[in-house]
Amino acid sequence: MLLYTWLLMVVGMARIDWSVTAEDIIKRVKEIYGANITEDQIVKALGYEYRISWKKAVEVARFIKGFTIKQAEDYMNKVIAMKAPVPIRRFTKKQAHHTTPWEGWPVAKWPVKVAKAYLEVLKNLENNASYRGLSVDDVVIVHAAVHKGRKIRNYMPRAFGRSTPWFQDTVTIELAGAELPSENVPKKLKLRQKPY
Repeated sequence: MLLYTWLLMVVGMARIDWSVTAEDIIKRVKEIYGANITEDQIVKALGYEYRISWKKAVEVARFIKGFTIKQAEDYMNKVIAMKAPVPIRRFTKKQAHHTTPWEGWPVAKWPVKVAKAYLEVLKNLENNASYRGLSVDDVVIVHAAVHKGRKIRNYMPRAFGRSTPWFQDTVTIELAGAELPSENVPKKLKLRQKPY
């Protein structure tokens, strides 16, 4: 144990405390889907300290919650290809309105760099689910959270011996999925299509 703690100190990584427990996930699945699951049907994945926008990562996390792994991967590939946007719900100040494939919310963006980071974490979640023997097609994302990571400190030299801080924030992404019965798995995306 002492060696493990020493290695963590040398590498610089701390122990990750998840923001949700297995009991919370079981309770959430019971409330939303009406299904009883066990701890063996829960799978988690973590992406550590990506250099992406925290605000856009929060919006993507809010959007993909409730998707299956395959649906979320397909949608992130569409975002990377600039074919489908992500709705911006919280950070909407001075944001442009776009034509969107859904009805009722015109503020949207195409966060390509964030989508690539989420695609890595989704692949990790899919591999973890298959390693645990779960049906990947029935795993639904029930928890998606984004946390600010370490700040990378850089300084830009200026004239007369001064310097300007040029800091960069990092983002940690955590996803948790649960294997649901086939009748509870959402068959299509939850977007309300436009009537025309």
